[in-house]
Amino acid sequence: MPWNQPGSGNDKDPWGQNKTQPSGPPDLDEVVRNIRKKFGGGGGGSGSGGGGNFSMPGKAGILIIAVIAAAIWFVSGFFVVQEGEDAVILRFGKYTETRGAGLRWIPRGIESVTKIDTQRINTVEVGYRENTRTQQRSVLARESLMLTADENIIDIKFAVQFDIKSPEDLLFNVSEPVEDVVRSATESAVREIVGRNTMNFAITDGRAEIAAETRSLLQAVLDRYETGINIRTVEMQNAQPPAEVKPAFDDAVKAREDKERLKNVAEAYANDIIPRARGRSARILQESEAYKATIVNRAEGDASRFTQVLKEYSLAPQVTRDRLYLETMERVFANSTKIMIDQKDGGNSLMYLPIDQILKERARQVESGVISPGGSDTNRGGTSRMGEGAGTDSSSNVRPDRYDNLREARG
Repeated sequence: MPWNQPGSGNDKDPWGQNKTQPSGPPDLDEVVRNIRKKFGGGGGGSGSGGGGNFSMPGKAGILIIAVIAAAIWFVSGFFVVQEGEDAVILRFGKYTETRGAGLRWIPRGIESVTKIDTQRINTVEVGYRENTRTQQRSVLARESLMLTADENIIDIKFAVQFDIKSPEDLLFNVSEPVEDVVRSATESAVREIVGRNTMNFAITDGRAEIAAETRSLLQAVLDRYETGINIRTVEMQNAQPPAEVKPAFDDAVKAREDKERLKNVAEAYANDIIPRARGRSARILQESEAYKATIVNRAEGDASRFTQVLKEYSLAPQVTRDRLYLETMERVFANSTKIMIDQKDGGNSLMYLPIDQILKERARQVESGVISPGGSDTNRGGTSRMGEGAGTDSSSNVRPDRYDNLREARG
């Protein structure tokens, strides 16, 4: 008969399995009994929970179980400390030691480990928050607005960078998030430093000094509470008056800058004019001293010369008079125009011509191009002469043949 028809003598399915065997999950008690049989515990004895046989494992089974449990416990004690981390070991909650990077082992259940990254540089913003994903900055007025020594309100922002120098102090002495601790301590330190200085100092020349004082005070506060935090840098991001009074403050700053500029211009002018006036004064003094020395020396020379002439005059009066006359005429005629006329016939005729004026007019006409330097008149096309017997000179219109019989009038 077919295997699936009723009344078939074969209770097996086509795969050779007995149809009377339950097809559900195996019985848990049966599995436990089989395991205990394998460990040699036997199947005798009656169990109290269902009437079945239940036997305890033997010594060998207990030993194997203990070895497996011990191996699992031992392996679970291994852990790896990454580079830049420190592992704080606690034994029943008490600090034992701090271990560096590498493969470490602790007895689980007796000791516990807490890993702290000590090489990572953390940044905390005070007065603002910066979103690294969108690169947007939001301002927190309750942190950034501070009061200065001159009772002005300043909007100031700081960025603090820190790391961990003592992980055990951080673990046992700091219960809040470390960023909140650093932010609160920084805000307190900044308010104290800014409260000591004026607004003008904080905005202009004192930015670096305030940042340095803030770092020192902040580190002292954190060390006083043994937080284990090391402040690396404190940078002032911005310092300005509040937005409500910024236009008025800008006007005041501009006026102050104008004052400094005008002051610098005045000082530059003074530095230029004062040395020049001093130099001019020194030059005038030197010129006056030189003039004084010249006048004195000339007077002394004239007196000495007069004394010498007087001595010579007493010895030869006539010769001295002639000499004085000739020297005087020489000085007179040296700066005057002289015309010399040669009288060939030896006559004593009187001639009066404004020869000096004629010579000046002639030179003017030559310079203006009315006549040529050779004596030709460009307007008339001829030549002009100044009379018979007198030759013309290109520069003076008079060219004497000889300079003889020079007569000098005597008084």
